Amino acid sequence: MYTKKLGYLGAGILLFIFILLILAPFFVKYSIYDLDPVAVASSPTLDHVFGTDELGRDVFARFLYGGKVSLLVGLMATLVQISIAVLLGVSSGYFGGIIDYVISRIIDIIMCFPFFIMALSVTVIAGPSIFNLILILGTLSWPGLARIIRSKVLSLKNEEFIQSSKISGFSHWQIIYYHILPNLFSTILVGTIFAIAYNILSESSLSFLGMGIRVPESSWGNMLAAAQSMRILKYYWWMWVPAGLAIVITVISVNWIGEMIKKDEY
Repeated sequence: MYTKKLGYLGAGILLFIFILLILAPFFVKYSIYDLDPVAVASSPTLDHVFGTDELGRDVFARFLYGGKVSLLVGLMATLVQISIAVLLGVSSGYFGGIIDYVISRIIDIIMCFPFFIMALSVTVIAGPSIFNLILILGTLSWPGLARIIRSKVLSLKNEEFIQSSKISGFSHWQIIYYHILPNLFSTILVGTIFAIAYNILSESSLSFLGMGIRVPESSWGNMLAAAQSMRILKYYWWMWVPAGLAIVITVISVNWIGEMIKKDEY
């Protein structure tokens, strides 16, 4: 009951965040690029409700538009991750043989290396951009879920209804589409929820290190990068606290939803 309440609370918080970000143009009168030389590094006022940064840019505008970027990266990277994990996990578990051997070895190799070391290395080579960040996060974070899906498929393919389908003349792809994937739905759904939280956090971490979304574009991660300056960290809290709180609240809310679904399904 407690988990379900937290899940509904998380869903409500996420809904509020999505509405706030979608309606961002109605709440701000500045763009993320506008400079106000009169109000440089000023504290929150009625004109700049979250204050301004060291260049006189409106922090509230950068917060809202940066949130769109962070959530977009998190969602699109998850889409790439889930697509690869489902395709390779199902293929490995269902077909077995050389296909299973090759995919399993690829999974083992990728999981041998720390995720952030690989992500940083690839980002240095490919260059930081939204598109590259989505591809990097999506293509490096699928092995864990693929391994779970593979184990589920290995147990499913020996069930009587799968064997009956084969005897009835169903093709492999028909069996996968009509029988395997529906039985993987809960596993994929839970994996997707947790992957969104992880990818939002990963984008923020990489942007904080200067390897994600680059200024003058805005994201919650590169807004947090301002806190690398001890002077800003101590005296200009409004430049980084809103983005930091937004990341924490969003990730916790997504995890609450994931825990609720996980408990209901298992």
